[in-house]
Amino acid sequence: MQRVPLREVPSSPVARTDFTVVFRDHFGYVWGTLRRLGVPARDLEDQAQQVFMAVHAHLDEYRDEYPLRPWLFGFAYRSASNYRRLARHRIERFGVVVEAVSGTQSAADQLIAREDLDTAELALQRLDLDRRAVLLLHEVDGNSVPEIARALEIPLNTAYSRLRLAREDFQLAYRRISRQRGGNESA
Repeated sequence: MQRVPLREVPSSPVARTDFTVVFRDHFGYVWGTLRRLGVPARDLEDQAQQVFMAVHAHLDEYRDEYPLRPWLFGFAYRSASNYRRLARHRIERFGVVVEAVSGTQSAADQLIAREDLDTAELALQRLDLDRRAVLLLHEVDGNSVPEIARALEIPLNTAYSRLRLAREDFQLAYRRISRQRGGNESA
């Protein structure tokens, strides 16, 4: 009797890893990415669920020679992009966000840091989503431009161009917002 070889299992860490592990280890990253891409807090849970449903459906396509986070960012980016296209999401509602107070800084330093962060978040919101995605992947997540191009499925030169333009747009937006607020223009 001849033995039939078993189908070879790919050596990808994700292929050997349960979806539950990917979800548990990267949920916070996807959540934060969606928030930075402009999904309001009221819809983050639904959009994160959409992202992980897509990740689950395509997990067998992930190749371990590439980092997982840029791959996940691609799903979050497409989800945020689709979300923003819907007419019912074009009106933004502002709310008050309450955060824990840090005991390591003085109240004045905390206020300045919070204002700088708010200004940076507003400047990010003013960027075109395509440029914002490249800027976040590079400056916040620390990915190389070739990794970004692969994750967003865009040409390499387009990724470099978007990064350059995003940096310029961000600095301009930050300065404008700072001037309007009469504050610090350190970006």
